[in-house]
Amino acid sequence: QVRLVESGGGLVQAGGSLTLSCTGSGVNFKIATMGWYRQPPGQQRELVANITAGGITNYEDSVKERFTISRNNAWNTVSLRMNSLKPEDTAVYYCHTRYYGRNQWGQGTQVTVSS
Repeated sequence: QVRLVESGGGLVQAGGSLTLSCTGSGVNFKIATMGWYRQPPGQQRELVANITAGGITNYEDSVKERFTISRNNAWNTVSLRMNSLKPEDTAVYYCHTRYYGRNQWGQGTQVTVSS
Protein backbone atom coordinates (compact mmCIF):
# COMPACT_ATOMS: atom_id res chain seq x y z
CA GLN A 1 0.00 0.00 0.00
CA VAL A 2 1.40 3.35 -1.08
CA ARG A 3 1.42 6.11 1.50
CA LEU A 4 2.63 9.68 0.94
CA VAL A 5 2.89 12.05 3.89
CA GLU A 6 3.52 15.76 3.41
CA SER A 7 4.84 18.27 5.90
CA GLY A 8 6.12 21.82 5.96
CA GLY A 9 3.15 23.94 4.99
CA GLY A 10 2.13 27.07 6.85
CA LEU A 11 1.54 30.79 6.75
CA VAL A 12 4.19 33.05 5.26
CA GLN A 13 4.38 36.64 4.08
CA ALA A 14 4.80 37.46 0.42
CA GLY A 15 8.44 37.23 -0.55
CA GLY A 16 9.11 34.55 2.04
CA SER A 17 10.14 30.93 1.69
CA LEU A 18 8.87 27.51 2.70
CA THR A 19 10.08 23.97 2.13
CA LEU A 20 7.61 21.13 1.74
CA SER A 21 8.64 17.54 2.29
CA CYS A 22 6.99 14.27 1.35
CA THR A 23 7.95 10.87 2.67
CA GLY A 24 6.76 7.83 0.78
CA SER A 25 6.27 4.23 1.74
CA GLY A 26 5.12 1.27 -0.32
CA VAL A 27 6.63 2.78 -3.46
CA ASN A 28 9.95 2.03 -5.11
CA PHE A 29 11.58 5.44 -5.14
CA LYS A 30 14.28 4.16 -7.47
CA ILE A 31 11.79 4.06 -10.36
CA ALA A 32 8.96 6.43 -9.42
CA THR A 33 8.48 9.91 -10.80
CA MET A 34 7.45 12.11 -7.90
CA GLY A 35 5.59 15.36 -8.09
CA TRP A 36 3.92 18.22 -6.30
CA TYR A 37 0.48 19.47 -7.25
CA ARG A 38 -1.53 22.29 -5.75
CA GLN A 39 -5.17 23.24 -5.55
CA PRO A 40 -5.94 26.92 -4.97
CA PRO A 41 -9.28 27.79 -3.38
CA GLY A 42 -12.10 27.22 -5.84
CA GLN A 43 -9.77 26.00 -8.58
CA GLN A 44 -8.67 22.71 -10.05
CA ARG A 45 -5.62 20.83 -8.97
CA GLU A 46 -2.56 21.63 -11.07
CA LEU A 47 0.95 20.32 -11.47
CA VAL A 48 3.62 22.44 -9.80
CA ALA A 49 6.72 20.37 -10.46
CA ASN A 50 7.86 16.80 -10.87
CA ILE A 51 11.13 14.92 -10.88
CA THR A 52 11.97 11.59 -12.47
CA ALA A 53 13.90 8.85 -10.73
CA GLY A 54 16.93 10.03 -12.66
CA GLY A 55 16.54 13.60 -11.50
CA ILE A 56 15.00 15.26 -14.56
CA THR A 57 12.77 18.09 -13.42
CA ASN A 58 9.76 19.83 -14.87
CA TYR A 59 8.11 23.02 -13.58
CA GLU A 60 4.90 24.89 -14.17
CA ASP A 61 5.77 28.21 -15.79
CA SER A 62 4.67 30.44 -12.92
CA VAL A 63 7.02 28.76 -10.43
CA LYS A 64 10.13 28.48 -12.59
CA GLU A 65 13.13 30.28 -11.04
CA ARG A 66 11.30 30.37 -7.67
CA PHE A 67 10.64 26.74 -6.75
CA THR A 68 13.07 23.82 -6.68
CA ILE A 69 12.08 20.18 -6.49
CA SER A 70 14.56 17.60 -5.22
CA ARG A 71 14.55 14.03 -4.03
CA ASN A 72 16.52 11.65 -1.86
CA ASN A 73 15.93 8.09 -3.00
CA ALA A 74 17.76 6.64 -0.02
CA TRP A 75 15.33 8.32 2.34
CA ASN A 76 12.23 8.01 0.12
CA THR A 77 11.66 11.74 0.24
CA VAL A 78 10.84 14.47 -2.22
CA SER A 79 11.02 18.14 -1.32
CA LEU A 80 9.82 21.41 -2.77
CA ARG A 81 11.75 24.53 -1.87
CA MET A 82 9.58 27.60 -2.52
CA ASN A 83 11.19 31.03 -2.62
CA SER A 84 9.77 34.47 -3.39
CA LEU A 85 6.30 33.27 -2.51
CA LYS A 86 3.31 35.22 -3.83
CA PRO A 87 -0.28 35.38 -2.61
CA GLU A 88 -1.31 33.47 -5.73
CA ASP A 89 0.78 30.52 -4.51
CA THR A 90 -1.79 30.02 -1.74
CA ALA A 91 -3.15 26.50 -2.10
CA VAL A 92 -3.25 23.02 -0.67
CA TYR A 93 -0.12 21.26 -1.90
CA TYR A 94 -0.19 17.54 -2.60
CA CYS A 95 2.58 15.03 -3.06
CA HIS A 96 1.92 12.69 -5.99
CA THR A 97 3.19 9.67 -7.79
CA ARG A 98 1.73 7.46 -10.46
CA TYR A 99 2.61 3.92 -9.50
CA TYR A 100 1.64 0.84 -11.48
CA GLY A 101 -0.93 2.87 -13.39
CA ARG A 102 -2.63 4.41 -10.36
CA ASN A 103 -2.43 7.96 -9.08
CA GLN A 104 -1.35 8.14 -5.46
CA TRP A 105 -1.81 11.28 -3.37
CA GLY A 106 -0.81 12.53 0.01
CA GLN A 107 -3.33 14.15 2.32
CA GLY A 108 -2.17 17.65 1.38
CA THR A 109 -0.59 20.51 3.28
CA GLN A 110 -1.88 24.08 3.33
CA VAL A 111 0.34 26.93 2.16
CA THR A 112 -0.99 30.43 2.75
CA VAL A 113 0.88 33.49 1.51
CA SER A 114 -0.25 36.81 2.92
CA SER A 115 0.21 40.07 1.04
